Amino acid sequence: MRHYHGLETLLEQLPGRPTTARLAEALLADLQTCRCTIYGCIGDDDRIVLAELTLVTDSLAYDSFDRRIDLSVAGPILRADCIPLTFRLFGRQFAITGRCSALPHVCGRDLYLSAYSGRIGDVVRQRFAIPLKSLIN
Repeated sequence: MRHYHGLETLLEQLPGRPTTARLAEALLADLQTCRCTIYGCIGDDDRIVLAELTLVTDSLAYDSFDRRIDLSVAGPILRADCIPLTFRLFGRQFAITGRCSALPHVCGRDLYLSAYSGRIGDVVRQRFAIPLKSLIN
């Protein structure tokens, strides 16, 4: 299941009662230099970095109608000796972690890596949508 980290800290820093607009403003500032790391594992080592993705310029935006933050990250595949299993998208304080897969019908995954080729040097592009309404409730 997708986990959100650092949300309490951001909410505590908001002036007054937390609203989706105030949370969006705080998240937009926090995620300006966000990164996404894709991990795999071999044997007992469960933290092998397969890809390091950085924020795509001008992709970070707040959709006020749907009350969500949208962003895209991209970067090269660094290793190809194991399959992607987990991810961590992180800003300065806020982070999202969960299970991932490059296969479309894997149960229990939080992120489908549709553009993951598994070849070193190929660029992985991934979109994220962060639903703010569910984070405040």
